[in-house]
Amino acid sequence: MGRQLSEVIERPVVVSVQGVSKQFRLRQDNSFKERIVTLGRQGRKHRSEFWALEDVSLDIEAGHTIGLIGHNGSGKSTLLKLIGGILSPSSGTVSTRGQMAALLELGAGFHPDLTGRENVYLNASMLGLSEDQIAERFDRIVEFSEIGQFIDTQVKFYSSGMYVRLAFAVAVHTDPDVLLVDEVLAVGDEAFQKKCLDRIRQFQEEGRTIVLVTHTLSTVEEMCDQAVLLDHGKVLYAGSPAVAVSEFRRVLEEHRLQVSGGIEVARSVGRIVGAMAKPHPGEVGRALKPGQCLEVWVDLRAKDPLSNWILEMRISSATTGHEVYSTDTRRLGHTGEPIVGLRRLSFRIEDAHIGPGVYSIGFVLRDQHETVVHEFNDAAQFTAEENSLYSGSMFGVPELFDQGRVSED
Repeated sequence: MGRQLSEVIERPVVVSVQGVSKQFRLRQDNSFKERIVTLGRQGRKHRSEFWALEDVSLDIEAGHTIGLIGHNGSGKSTLLKLIGGILSPSSGTVSTRGQMAALLELGAGFHPDLTGRENVYLNASMLGLSEDQIAERFDRIVEFSEIGQFIDTQVKFYSSGMYVRLAFAVAVHTDPDVLLVDEVLAVGDEAFQKKCLDRIRQFQEEGRTIVLVTHTLSTVEEMCDQAVLLDHGKVLYAGSPAVAVSEFRRVLEEHRLQVSGGIEVARSVGRIVGAMAKPHPGEVGRALKPGQCLEVWVDLRAKDPLSNWILEMRISSATTGHEVYSTDTRRLGHTGEPIVGLRRLSFRIEDAHIGPGVYSIGFVLRDQHETVVHEFNDAAQFTAEENSLYSGSMFGVPELFDQGRVSED
């Protein structure tokens, strides 16, 4: 009943980005001497324009956790800074409502010559707290940051991890309605990262809005309920985190093939479009529990009929790259129809047991002569849950289900 009511109630839009573009001017003359020489008309030849974002429109409703993903230079951090009011758009509008806290870069808002204590008061006041509010929350901020005896030391002597801990502690204790996070948590140690993620989950339970930029795709699948994929300053996809991650991996793979010169071959003969992994039963992004079934969907596409094909699936540790499992359609006795258009397969590994950690799934598509037609590394990821009974890697028995031709719609 509660779920039905929540679906009826409309959530307010807390961030509205409408037709936003952002242009930067890049100088080609880097030294002071070069700039003097190129003053006036000639100086224009040494400038170039770069559009970090082009006509981006996006509405973010209250209570959602949004992941911004894309390759380096795609515009993720620029968009986050526009939302946070750090930058102004070249065109378009950005509207926000509610209290906002931003962790956009390491130590942003900190003055290196001030102590940690002084920077807490400075940074928190910039985020909208009064002096009395800061004093009331100060001890909790210091306790959360684990800075301890260094709180009265100038922050220029802090390590990068200390910067992050103090900056995050200040941000989360301002009780923001919207929290913006740009990859800064990757700098802290593992224990503090877990502490930060626990606080973010608490914010989610309280119905706060979180917008985060991360290169860790498993974090997007696990923590976000929506995702936005940016590519060269444009929104390529907005919606399901699983679909966004799969589409991003496809973009990365196409780029890799373009660099290697193999894109035309892959498109004409056949290619792996994307994949998705999840526990069964369960949702994408949920950790695999010991003894659960691991289900992996993979989509293949061929312009011309591809007969007697073989698809190999490989599972490796995302941390070490060590391969822990592999199987293929031939070993599983599959002799499917020729691939024409889009085709979906699902691998199921029943009673799966695997050591805790993050795992990457890759695929290799071969033709009837066992020549590699297309290889898609890191096509999908999944996380295995902690288990006190064992460590290491051990899997169950695989099954293969051919879903047949899939509609392109």
